[in-house]
Amino acid sequence: MEQVSLLESEEKFVPKRSRGVFFAMGCLFLLSWMPIISNSRPAELSALHFALYLTIWEVICAIPLTSIERSRDQSGIFSPSLDRDSKKRVISIVLATGVIFAVTTFLYVLSFESAGTVNAAIALQAYPLFSISLEFIMIRKRKSWKEIFFTVLLVTGIYYLGTGGTWRMEEISIYFLLALLVPFLWSVAHIILKQTMAKYPITPNQVTLIRVISSTVVFLVVIILLEGPAGIWEGLINPQFQLYALLMGAFYYLELVLWFYSLRHVDVSVASSVTTPAPVFTAFLAILILREILLPYQAVAMIITLVSLYGLLYSGRGSISE
Repeated sequence: MEQVSLLESEEKFVPKRSRGVFFAMGCLFLLSWMPIISNSRPAELSALHFALYLTIWEVICAIPLTSIERSRDQSGIFSPSLDRDSKKRVISIVLATGVIFAVTTFLYVLSFESAGTVNAAIALQAYPLFSISLEFIMIRKRKSWKEIFFTVLLVTGIYYLGTGGTWRMEEISIYFLLALLVPFLWSVAHIILKQTMAKYPITPNQVTLIRVISSTVVFLVVIILLEGPAGIWEGLINPQFQLYALLMGAFYYLELVLWFYSLRHVDVSVASSVTTPAPVFTAFLAILILREILLPYQAVAMIITLVSLYGLLYSGRGSISE
């Protein structure tokens, strides 16, 4: 049985489908639990402050793997063989995407809080819709008629969910639209980063570390401008706040690292399709832990979404890196 490690050698790297699927399956488990952790936090902990604290914990969680990589001479972006201009270019790209991820982290927490755990979990599955569209626009990657068919079916399911099963556009809430904005921005950032990782020897952990540092700075600046530093300090010394932030930050960090490692082996749209059952597990956990109720229209929308995403997975198998 092949041993899978997060510390992959940069020399003679060969993408392998099995590893990409393995890492994506890890993402599936983590993604299923993250909404539950987010919506279980104390009610007085706002979405903006929670996003800041969990991002700080992501930075802390990234330190051990960063140290291991350096000790094993996996210098990545800091390799002496990489010229200074290339280093600056890569770091600038990752820092810029960090700003995008700061926005998505806040919207992620806010949408699960306001749109509901099940609705937001299903809405996030629009990721393949955006990734497929952006792959075509940004890197001219053509799609088959089967992929187009299942994409249209996915749009239908997401629209039905957003209208609360009424099919009336006026029933779509602003928070549901914000939930849809998360996978769109994820798709933009991930495609940019995938191209960067393919061109330069930066490790997934380095991408994640630079990205979360950038996001942390964004949150600190925004909160200080809005509230001053006092609000940040009060939350930092609250052990209950930090417990949930630690759990969310650790899960989020590990999911990011596994995701980027998955992208080294398979396409963005394929890797995202592997995480298809996430809303099913999230819904089950929401019913069991948060005492939420799964409404009939949500179940129908979930089935349509699952069929669509699995259809995309199998119709796009030819694009998986072997």
